[in-house]
This record gives sequence, C-alpha cells and structure tokens, in this order.
Amino acid sequence: MARITKWNPEDEQFWELEGKNHARRNLWISIPALFLAFAVWQIWSVVAVNLNDVGFTFTDRELFLLAALPGLTGATLRIIYTFLVPIFGGRNWTVVSTASLLIPSIGIGFAVQNPDTPFITMAILAALCGFGGGNFSSSMSNISFFYPKKAKGTALGLNAGIGNLGVSAVQLLAPIVVTFALFGAFAGAPQYLGDGTEVYLQNAAFIWVIPIILTVIAAMFGMDNLPGTKASIKEQAVIFKNKHTWIMTWLYTMCFGSFIGYAAAFPLLIRTEFPEVNAMAFAFIGPLIGALIRPLGGWLSDKLGGAFVTFWDIILMIVATLGVIFFYNAGNFTGFLIMFIILFFATGIANGSTFRMIPFIFNQKEAAAVLGFTAAIAAYGAFIIPSIFGWSIDTTGTANLALYIFIAYYVISLVMNWYYYSRKNAEVKC
Repeated sequence: MARITKWNPEDEQFWELEGKNHARRNLWISIPALFLAFAVWQIWSVVAVNLNDVGFTFTDRELFLLAALPGLTGATLRIIYTFLVPIFGGRNWTVVSTASLLIPSIGIGFAVQNPDTPFITMAILAALCGFGGGNFSSSMSNISFFYPKKAKGTALGLNAGIGNLGVSAVQLLAPIVVTFALFGAFAGAPQYLGDGTEVYLQNAAFIWVIPIILTVIAAMFGMDNLPGTKASIKEQAVIFKNKHTWIMTWLYTMCFGSFIGYAAAFPLLIRTEFPEVNAMAFAFIGPLIGALIRPLGGWLSDKLGGAFVTFWDIILMIVATLGVIFFYNAGNFTGFLIMFIILFFATGIANGSTFRMIPFIFNQKEAAAVLGFTAAIAAYGAFIIPSIFGWSIDTTGTANLALYIFIAYYVISLVMNWYYYSRKNAEVKC
C-alpha cells in the first residue's frame, strides 16, 4: 500500500478524489478493532454473574468490584491513549493496542476454570480488561483526523456506535458459547452448575482470541499513519486551558459514562434485584440499542445541531430514570426493563450528539485530543456506576439512592448544555 504523503480532508477536491477512499478503509478496519476492544472490556460484566454458580465463593460486593475494575483501569488508560496517536501514528497504535487485548482474553479463559483461583488474581485480570477500554480514546482520536467537519459526526458515530456493539455482543454471545465445548478439549475441561449441568465459562473469553489476531493483521496491512498529525503531549496539553474541554468532558460523561456504567452493572442489578429473572436473557438488549442508535445521534446532530439534540435527549434521560425508579419500587420487571431500554437509547443518541459538538468547538488537532480526553474521563462511569449501585444496595437495601444521584447529574448537565451551547445567545453554537 502506498504511503500517504499529504492530507487535507477539508479540501473538497482532495476529499472526493483521494481522501474519502483512504478514510473509509481506515474506518472499516477501526470499527472491528474497537468492537473487540469493547467486548474484552466488558467480559467481566457477564463472567462475574456466573462465577459463584461454578464453585467460586465471592460476595456480592466483590462481584460488583470485578465488574467495575475494568472501568477504572480502562478510563485511566484512556487518559494516556488520548495522546498516543499523534505521537506513534494511527496504524501503529491500533496494531499495538488491539494486540494487547490477547492478554486478558487468554488469562481469563484459564483463570475461570479453577474455583480456587484467588480473588486478587481475578481482580488483576479484571483490571487488565481495561486495555479494551483504553482503545476508545485512541480510536476516536485517530478517525477524527481522517474526516472533514461536515462528515465527522457520522464517521465518529459509526466508529463508536458499531464499536459499542462489542458490549452487547459479549452479553449476547457469552451465555450461548459457554453451554458447549466450542473449542473441544483444547480449551479445557467444563465446570459444573449446582444441578450438574456442564458449562465452559472459559469460552466467554477465548471466543475473542482469533478475531483479535485477524484484526491486528488487517490493521497492520490496511491502515495508515497520516502526515501532518504529529504532535507532542505538550502541544496537545493546551486543551486543558480551555474551559470548554471541561464542560464537554462533563457532558460526555453524562451520556457515555451512563451507557458503559449501566452496561457493566445491569446484569448484576437484575440478578440481585429480580432474582427470579434470567439476567443474561435480557442484559444485552439495552447496550445493543444504545450502540446501534449512536450513529443516528451523530447524523441528527449533523442536520439539527449537536447542542439541540443533546438538550432534548437529556430530558429523555431524566424521564427514563424516573421511570426506572417507579417500576423498580413496584417490583415490575417488565416496566423496569422497558425504562432501562429507553435510558440506553437516550445515552446512545447523546453519545453521538456530544461527540459531534466537539469538532465545532475546537480546531482539528485540539478536537482530536479533546475527543480522547472526554472519552477517558467518561469511561470512569464503568467503575463509578456499578460501585454506586453496590454501595446503595449495601447501605440502604435498594438502588433508589444511586438512581437519584444519577438524576441530579443529568439535571446539572441539562443546565450546562443549555447555558453554554443551546440557548439563543449561547457562548458557542454547535
């Protein structure tokens, strides 16, 4: 493949004759790489639910911690990954970061086969799943360089939206692949449920190994390092002096932090609060819808404006969370599930709309860094939300307090978005 020597996507002629084809090729390799990253990041959201069924003896708090730890490390790694694409190049970093997913995938596959595996080992493996979480910042930063402003919302929405499907994919596929010897004796012996049923919990991790290897090869030979995008950490750090970096970080945490946090906590929340329900039969639905709808959020924002879409979407998030509380207290699982699905839908729209706002607030190089940094901080939602749910249930006996805390955050976000971006005389119209 010929090396790209110039890059100017805002030049209409260059974009149509050359740039668009390069951008699409890189996007369609970036998407599966990000999909796999999200899948590995969220392995523990399904594995933790099943550990005690196969002989482990962890407490509810330890299980919520295992589901939350990938969020903590993933978010922290995102802060670092944010600045690496302009230093190492998009192709180079995609190859390295995708290959790193093999470490937790293989490690978890072996660890879950032995109920005597200590909690600290499980916690370390859960933390290593953060490699998957970190990839989002570098992936979005990289793709943002390839597209002109007019197409960034759709491109970033596709990259993130289809990539986010990795969350629902692991929650949908894991309950299926653990029921039979998918890899034969090569993957290890089965574990046994209380009624004697054979399961292969290791398959929930091993299933991603071959796709990861294939995607690394595709990135190595099919992606590009763009010229003119090099920047040191010092040059990129200028974003921290801009107040809009912090405002957009707050707003993106509001939506993506909710999406990934609810995705991590939802299976355990169903399991603890509605024990009569098969959690894994329903847990994937919300993340699936939230991921699928994200590109629509970007597309709508390209048409209507990101701040406008974000404003009305936050209102929907508040209403949906109130609905969750109502049906949760009524013990009505159907209503509880429907309200959570609407909440996931709303987070997906806002994920797309807020990310579309950023390229209109900042110049290209700053926008790439801000996209990565906001994604980094927002990813702490994967740790914070399960932790708050666990704390609320442990201290009050219900999840109500946690949900009211989330509503307060959404109300503050609504006011901030209106004041800075969506009101008539807003400081920035985006």
